[in-house]
Amino acid sequence: MEPVTASLPLVILAGGVSRRMGAPKAAALLGGRPLLAHAIDAARAAGLRPVVLAKADSPLPPLDVERWPEPDEPRHPLIGIASALHRAAGPIVVLPVDLPCVPPGLLRALAERPEPLVVVEAAGRLHPLLGRFDPIHAVALQAAAEAGDPVVRTVLGLGAVRIGEEAVGRFGDPATLLANVNRPEDLAALRATHGG
Repeated sequence: MEPVTASLPLVILAGGVSRRMGAPKAAALLGGRPLLAHAIDAARAAGLRPVVLAKADSPLPPLDVERWPEPDEPRHPLIGIASALHRAAGPIVVLPVDLPCVPPGLLRALAERPEPLVVVEAAGRLHPLLGRFDPIHAVALQAAAEAGDPVVRTVLGLGAVRIGEEAVGRFGDPATLLANVNRPEDLAALRATHGG
């Protein structure tokens, strides 16, 4: 029998403008492979269905997975999640493309949570775009995006359950697993520990 999570979409957020990075994050290389490939591999290893969410003009490396369009406006991370929830018509797990070290076990743990909104809080900060989202919040997320509301305030205001340090630590060092690639120096640091 197929696992209940097998058809659950793992939505990879790849439509950001990458201002601080200076180049598209999805195509940035880590270990000789694009960050997007790392996210796709993690989704598959978790038993989830990888889907790439990006704006029409988002430059992406070649894909062998489904791509869902993200609205061009507003330029706000929550608009993509709201759009994906409308399209999925069911729960989704969300993974930003700039978190290339999130382990499959953590993604699967998020998928299996019963709560409608679960995010990760570890390594000294809340990761409001790494989590499990439910369609019951789609309208509120869209409204927050259109109003330009802060992501953290919005997610917490919707009553997000937080997976903390101890739960994340079962899979390894939270600081390493949640390393965020926002700037070239972040990528350089990861390359130093991942062999290019």
